Amino acid sequence: MILAFDFGTTRIGVAVGQPVTATANPLNPIKARDGVPDWQALDRLINEWQPDALVIGLPLNMDGSLCDMSHRARKFANRLGARFERPAYLVDERLTSHEAKGIHLSRGGGNDFKQESVDGLAAQLILESWFREAEHRSAQDKLEDR
Repeated sequence: MILAFDFGTTRIGVAVGQPVTATANPLNPIKARDGVPDWQALDRLINEWQPDALVIGLPLNMDGSLCDMSHRARKFANRLGARFERPAYLVDERLTSHEAKGIHLSRGGGNDFKQESVDGLAAQLILESWFREAEHRSAQDKLEDR
């Protein structure tokens, strides 16, 4: 089991996924205050799901360069990994929030994203992207072993 996070300053999207099937599902977001998460809620989440690893979206500028949120997300990832003693992986999350909003709207959702959070859906997209990258790396390793 893997938990993924879409870091934000007021909410942190969460998704849970299964590496065997490479599928993920959104969970309710965790509240944050200026990027500081509700650690008690995270404690409950980790205790409930007992993940083997944590995946955190790394926000990047469109040219791939780091931004202020990149540093904050990396700090969050480091704290998560240390606190819960699990590997914490960063994955490029460019355009996942935009894609999540598009999916939400195509399903008939409204455009008040403060009321209708897409953070869990963004975390789901982050985790599914990480699964695809892992499959690609695994296939590449097998080709190189020949």
